[in-house]
Amino acid sequence: MKNTTQTVNYQVIVPEHLAEKRLDQILSALFPAYSRSRLQSWIRSQQILVDQQIKRPRDKIKAGALITIAATLPEETKWEAQSIPLDIVYEDETLLVVNKPAGLVTHPAVGNPDKTLLNALLHHCPPLKQLPRAGIIHRLDKDTSGLLVIPKTLNAHTQLVKQLQARTIQRDYYAVVEGVLISGGTVNAPIGRHPKLRKKMAVNTFSGKEAVSHYRVIERFAHHTLIKVQLETGRTHQIRVHMAHIHHPLVGDKTYRGRLQLPKKAGPELISCLRQFSRQALHAEHLKLIHPLSQEVIEWQAPLPEDMIKLINCLREDKKHA
Repeated sequence: MKNTTQTVNYQVIVPEHLAEKRLDQILSALFPAYSRSRLQSWIRSQQILVDQQIKRPRDKIKAGALITIAATLPEETKWEAQSIPLDIVYEDETLLVVNKPAGLVTHPAVGNPDKTLLNALLHHCPPLKQLPRAGIIHRLDKDTSGLLVIPKTLNAHTQLVKQLQARTIQRDYYAVVEGVLISGGTVNAPIGRHPKLRKKMAVNTFSGKEAVSHYRVIERFAHHTLIKVQLETGRTHQIRVHMAHIHHPLVGDKTYRGRLQLPKKAGPELISCLRQFSRQALHAEHLKLIHPLSQEVIEWQAPLPEDMIKLINCLREDKKHA
């Protein structure tokens, strides 16, 4: 079957924090919905210009330069539509908001070629095959639950990507962390690939990308804290890396916490609850953005899932007997 194509049109000014970086690096930061290889191919085919001039992917670009993209986007045909249940929180002609359960991978990758949220989206809304990554513009880790917004049209996709770039999409998460936090705060620490373990991310002051997380205390327990985190940026594993960085890793996070270490004087009920909680205690609870069609501010909330409610109740009971 012959692929159909759409035209992608963007204009953006290079911000100060990306000045003097490679063109392909700047584009990856500004347009996270597109792969690096796709952006490089657009550069080489002269579908991306800088101040109306042809550039190479490796060329360094100054702040204030005007990047113009006028490219063709082929229909994505490599992913299969699959009938997988979706918890749809909101849907209209331009937007789809879903509450992703823990355990569902957002996008196909090595080790998870199908049975992902993307496959479910293609089954629910077949026209999404004409958008990059079936409209997925931000992700949640496999074992993180909560809200994701998916644009259904190219215009909505363009506008929401711009909102992500401008950091005007508000994303709030609930997390249960180890240790008792005295107060809220901000973690401003760049995140990049771990220098030795390529499947992990890490705070990296040399090659990491800017990453900012704001957190506040919701409830304190005997050995843990329930916090709410607002993302200013959206790096891979950002909350998990940042909280581990300040020595308050998420409960259940095997990647950034390691082996379970039970609190001293923990009761049998708490010990059982912590051992049974098999994922990072993280839930994307609130999402707020400007609707791409009406231009009105619109927001959604997703209640905590049952496993996190059970965990929190267990922590409350443990505090009573501490």
